[in-house]
Amino acid sequence: MKSLCLTPLSDIPLIRQNDDLADIIINSLDRSNIALEDNDIFVLAQKVVSKAEGRIVNLATVTPSRRAIELGAQIEKDARLVELILRESKSVVRTRPGTIIVEHKLGFICANGGIDHSNVTGEGEFVLLLPENPDQSANKIRAKIESKTNKKIGVMIIDSHGRAWRIGTEGVCIGLSGIPGVIDERGWQDLFGYTLRITVVGVADELAAAASLVMGQAAEGTPIVHVRGFPYPLREGSLKELIRPKEQDLFR
Repeated sequence: MKSLCLTPLSDIPLIRQNDDLADIIINSLDRSNIALEDNDIFVLAQKVVSKAEGRIVNLATVTPSRRAIELGAQIEKDARLVELILRESKSVVRTRPGTIIVEHKLGFICANGGIDHSNVTGEGEFVLLLPENPDQSANKIRAKIESKTNKKIGVMIIDSHGRAWRIGTEGVCIGLSGIPGVIDERGWQDLFGYTLRITVVGVADELAAAASLVMGQAAEGTPIVHVRGFPYPLREGSLKELIRPKEQDLFR
């Protein structure tokens, strides 16, 4: 198996609304001493995509509903933020002081609707929402990079999520284009000839976790990672591959 190499891109500027992420990535390759090859992958932190797409909201502009006011009082959270969380969600799964666990409109379970304060802006009461359609966002970035470089690549957007029964957050995939979300290994054989019967690997989440480790979570300023040596063939993928159907979810 070939080696997997993850390299953070150099000198990525602070992203603002309408910035062209594909051009920013291409321009950063030379500074990062990377010659793009077929089957390379770019992993982007959700924040840079959301910023480029203008998903920043000033809480001062939000009028909370009665439900948001009541829920905010119960969990000791700003009702304006709770209002945004409810707007971004299909349903509320669990609550506790300071936290709301929801089923996001994109289909996954996450805390606080994926809304974040960190690394958004230094002034005011601004928060950042997730991209409206991360698969589509990844596809647009991939298409432009491929058209400008004539290389076949993959693009993935990741976020930091908690996990049931585990402490700490890790990177997970919330949008992808040109790479598989899962690899079904049922029918494969192990070292001793045993045929695998239930093994389906979430390869996009595995790569997301690795890239998140390279990016960091605080002031590192490395929100885009170049990946070479992904050990599976590239193909079209979708976030839907990674979402467990409700009837199979034992943690709700």
